[in-house]
Amino acid sequence: MIVGLVIKLAPGTIIQDMMKFKEGLFFNLLLPPIILNSGYELKRRNFFWNFGTILIFAMLGTLIAAVVTGVCTFLYAYLHPEGIHISFLDSMIFGSILSATDPVTILAIFNQLNVDPQLFSIISGESLLNDAVAIVLSDTLRKFRGQDLHISNILKGIGLFMGVFWASTFIGVLYGVLVALILKHSQLYRFPHIETSIVLLMAYSSYFFSNATQMSGIVTLLFTGIILKHYAYDNLSLKSKRATKSVFQILSQLSENFIFIYLGINLFAQDDLEYKPLFILVTLGFISIARYASVTPLSAIINAVCRALGKPEQLPYNHQMMLFWAGLRGAVAFALASGITGDSAPAMRTTILAVVVLTVLLFGGTTSRMLQVLGIRTGVIEPEETSENEEEEDSAYPSNSIQLNNDSQDNLLTALDADEDDLLLETGQSQRPIDGPDVSIGGLLSGPLGEPILGDRPPHWFVSFDDKWLKPFLTKRHIQERNMTLAEYWRDKRRTMERSNRKMLAGIRNLNLDENNNEQMNLKPVKKKSTPSTGTSSRAIYGAGRVFGRSPSLQE
Repeated sequence: MIVGLVIKLAPGTIIQDMMKFKEGLFFNLLLPPIILNSGYELKRRNFFWNFGTILIFAMLGTLIAAVVTGVCTFLYAYLHPEGIHISFLDSMIFGSILSATDPVTILAIFNQLNVDPQLFSIISGESLLNDAVAIVLSDTLRKFRGQDLHISNILKGIGLFMGVFWASTFIGVLYGVLVALILKHSQLYRFPHIETSIVLLMAYSSYFFSNATQMSGIVTLLFTGIILKHYAYDNLSLKSKRATKSVFQILSQLSENFIFIYLGINLFAQDDLEYKPLFILVTLGFISIARYASVTPLSAIINAVCRALGKPEQLPYNHQMMLFWAGLRGAVAFALASGITGDSAPAMRTTILAVVVLTVLLFGGTTSRMLQVLGIRTGVIEPEETSENEEEEDSAYPSNSIQLNNDSQDNLLTALDADEDDLLLETGQSQRPIDGPDVSIGGLLSGPLGEPILGDRPPHWFVSFDDKWLKPFLTKRHIQERNMTLAEYWRDKRRTMERSNRKMLAGIRNLNLDENNNEQMNLKPVKKKSTPSTGTSSRAIYGAGRVFGRSPSLQE
């Protein structure tokens, strides 16, 4: 912002012309790396377990926020304060643009503090799909400029919106499947640099192809990245796995940094800025009301459905408030603002830019404090999707792949370093977040003594279909053999550990304590129990199935 102010005050216009915001540069060069990396690095297990909730917030929540913001803006402009004149359609376009959330700052803090994985996946997943929905919604509304508002036009707009969204998703899935098949049926693993280039170029070609067919390139690129990581990643050589992850992360980080610099400079350097202070303040109030109206009712509906199905509530109150607080506006909103037309277009564009900067400073800057106030869990460590010690294995080379069989436990333990999280998804087992350093699969499966391990719950129908048909069709055979052997190994390990827990519990229950102490074993939460004493008391501490020991006699 300071640099932008200096450029604005400097004589001449050469530098100002160079730093003007260009919509084509943003959508074709800066935004694609961020979306691609988001899909490629997505925590797929949490994303798909919460996909219904994410989809509800991304589609219905975005629609509610757009309508509320648009209607409030139209009613405010109807009074013509500060000389503002905005039509109803322009107000709805304005609302759809400001419905695009971009909580990059909050997600960075979440990732650093290891916030509750379910909350993290819902906020990150919503922000990804929300940007795409906002882009499709604003483009759809622009197509009705100059037309009357009729029921037929509204229904046509809804149909057009749904058609564009799901057609874009299909294109992304198709491109991801195509890349997976190319890598499976070729020997490109011998040429890692070509392999990496093909993955990158095919991902970008899906984005441009979707835009060329009047679809949403953002939606296409997001699902291309997800499919590439779920299927094509296993077919890559070790060098290509490392290269794709590193390249995508670097390009995404550079794009995000440049976008924020771009926004800060354009806050003063734009030549058509028209600041309306009152309009900026009321717009902040409108988007806050709209965010609350989209989060609270939908959360109540989701929790009601969970209760009706006999499941625990998915969104407690503190998570709802954090969802509300994560409603930052970002660069996507400012980029879409460049297409606004009308008498008050400069004021609307300036207001959107100011709202983006203010929400990042206000909401993003107070995220850590809000986590403390709301009492949201932090420090929840999950196993990485891929191993940090990938140099010990190269699953894409058949000649060097790890050969697994039921009699080779050492090889199994070596192979476990790879894709532990994917294995949990494929076998249908759920993983509970844990607080502490024990993040091994053994630690996750064992559970505390006194709390028997629950049996394997039936896998989701798509997981079963994926294991039986899609994975064998899209990935190499030795990858499937390894995954099947690992799944069977952990099922046997789980049964063995449950039997051990039961035997130990039975042994503890059969223990006879000294009758003189008049004490009984129990499996209630930890507490201290004292016996009648004659001046001194002996204290025994009991836990959920464990006797932790006896403390020395202490004077009362």
